[in-house]
Amino acid sequence: MASLVSRVPRLFQAVGRTLAAQATRGYADAAAPVGMSFTFGSPGAAFYNAATNVRQVDVPTFSGDIGILPSHVPTLAVLKPGRLSVYEDEGNVNHFVVSSGSVTVNEDSSVQILAEEACRLEDIDPGLARSGLEKAQQQLSAASTDAERTEAQVAIEFHEQVVKAIE
Repeated sequence: MASLVSRVPRLFQAVGRTLAAQATRGYADAAAPVGMSFTFGSPGAAFYNAATNVRQVDVPTFSGDIGILPSHVPTLAVLKPGRLSVYEDEGNVNHFVVSSGSVTVNEDSSVQILAEEACRLEDIDPGLARSGLEKAQQQLSAASTDAERTEAQVAIEFHEQVVKAIE
């Protein structure tokens, strides 16, 4: 009986280590898919449709910029204007500018990004981006109602992010 009592603390220590190891593995180890299925589009274009050659996506959200990798914890987020980067398996990186929209990361490592407006960074004319910013700033100066001011401020924020992304 005395030998059993003296072994109990060691048994609890062993069980405790096992439970602690299981707890620290977390979500990523439990899910552990090999890749992600990536879908990204806007009303005007579908850039990726269930692509499996994507290894990382960097997304601008109102909660901050996030990097999405396979086995990312399930997430819902709102896009903010800015640069979205898609890193493919072959080493290719595609950059986009997005306005607003939604980001969904599912438990099965599928990712969907739906943007209200999106275009490839290389398709943007820097001169037009800067003139759009100037026009939006003029609209803000001329705004006489709260609705006009709000609309101009949204346009300014978007154009500032576009100009920042291309520089």
